[in-house]
Amino acid sequence: MASDKGKPAEEWTQRRIQSIEVGFQVIRAMEAANGPLPLRDIAAAAGMPPSKAHLYLVSFVKEGVAFQDPVTGHYGLGRFAIQLGLSAIRQLDVVELAREELATLQRATGFATYLSLWGDRGPGIVSKVDGQRQGSLAVRLGYVLPLLTSATGQVFLTYLDESETAAVRQDEIAAAKRDHSEETASLAPRITTVKDIQKIVETVRRQGYAMTVNSINSSFAAIAAPVFDYSSRIVATMTVLGSDKQLSGPRKKQTLDALLTATHRLSERLGASSRGVKGKENETPVAAKPAKARSTAGR
Repeated sequence: MASDKGKPAEEWTQRRIQSIEVGFQVIRAMEAANGPLPLRDIAAAAGMPPSKAHLYLVSFVKEGVAFQDPVTGHYGLGRFAIQLGLSAIRQLDVVELAREELATLQRATGFATYLSLWGDRGPGIVSKVDGQRQGSLAVRLGYVLPLLTSATGQVFLTYLDESETAAVRQDEIAAAKRDHSEETASLAPRITTVKDIQKIVETVRRQGYAMTVNSINSSFAAIAAPVFDYSSRIVATMTVLGSDKQLSGPRKKQTLDALLTATHRLSERLGASSRGVKGKENETPVAAKPAKARSTAGR
């Protein structure tokens, strides 16, 4: 520290920040690996000489951020790194983090945007920003959307474990068979079979998003995309709602790009890796199986 004497405080602080940033190159190299790495590989990934990387690793091992395998000599993330990650996860609040993304998405598209979480009755809206182009239709907080015929629901149908959606799915199938009329047919397609559901799942997985037209109100369309957490599990769905005429043509692509950018960014803030988020779009779909019907009394 003797060399720091006589240096302005601002210059000394800036050099210390740069040192931390360099050190994080070593941490990121270990985080991106599938297991402990030899010193030479960590140094190469961090873009520095092995001697320099070793100095950082010695300090990280001492503080528990990294560990060194006594047999192979390889380095990996240590117990404190795990504790730090778990602490960060505990402090995450998807609803709070999504507020900024919803507002940004609304400004970019002009459409209403909302965030939905999964509940025992299906996907419910927990946060929203009204749009300039939404016309007379306004979604309300707490509203539970259909699982099979709404874009929001179809995203949860695709990425949630089948056992979590089974009861709601079977209730909606039973209702569709019982109540389907010419009036409801004009609003939403008839979805009553495993084959119908499988087609939805395959389409959403292939595209990475769902789009429905006239599902809850005539002349309106919605586009929804998933939000994942650190375990690559879906935790929420972000949706854009607007006129079916406005959500078509070039404007659809612009809106979709903005939506996917927002959901990917929010997923990464929740700990999902960019590789994991993109990979979800290409997963092989699991066949939907019929489940035992559950009474809808009291819903």
